[in-house]
Amino acid sequence: MLIKKILRVLTGYKSDSVSLTIVGVGPGDPSLLTMAAVDAIKKAKVIVFPISNDNKKSFAAEIVKKYTKFKKNIPIIFPMARKDFDPDEIWSNAVEKIVKFIQNGDSVVLLCLGDTSLFASSSNILRLIKKNHSEIITKNIPGISSLSAAAALNNFDLVKKGETLIIKECPSLNSEFISLIRENKGHKTVLAIMKVGKRWKLVRETLKKENIINESIIALNVGMPDQIVQLASQYQKDIMPYFSLILIRFN
Repeated sequence: MLIKKILRVLTGYKSDSVSLTIVGVGPGDPSLLTMAAVDAIKKAKVIVFPISNDNKKSFAAEIVKKYTKFKKNIPIIFPMARKDFDPDEIWSNAVEKIVKFIQNGDSVVLLCLGDTSLFASSSNILRLIKKNHSEIITKNIPGISSLSAAAALNNFDLVKKGETLIIKECPSLNSEFISLIRENKGHKTVLAIMKVGKRWKLVRETLKKENIINESIIALNVGMPDQIVQLASQYQKDIMPYFSLILIRFN
């Protein structure tokens, strides 16, 4: 270990082993972890995971806590689109912490809720590391997304032959959502609307007006103890949790 550290400093030595692994841990249910994810976590010395602020637990860390009891567990605040955080500063600080562990010879796993390629904040970490620390070897391990899990729970085909799947974050303006619905009506399209949350009340009214609320499926907190998967017309509350999505099929 000491020899490797000296070589790294003096000659820019690059280890053949992966230094940073970004691991998708699925939507919430530990049984949905892949074997590759568990293997990477077991091998890592440092586990880095996102939290929304200092007082909150990490959903991602909770999923894998069985495998991280005797490791260095490092929480990092992710901006999560909050206005009171400077995203650039957050990402830079996170990268600085990760790089220090790697330069010390520790293998690091960064946990990613769901899949590493779908609305994954970890992509910002990876972008900065590739830009500023190209000597660090990185690896991505995909995970089961809430989208795939929700579809499976309802025996819903995300896309069939001849169809188009559109995945979008829920528009902030209701007019944008109405346009999205009307543009795809009459086409072989499946809409997957993510992160509905507080916009649900307006979204529900639109689904009613467009006469598709009885064909729309909602999925809330997929993989978690309070999981809900049902028709949109059955959900009576005016607000959905942050982890929420809607599936709509047009024929």
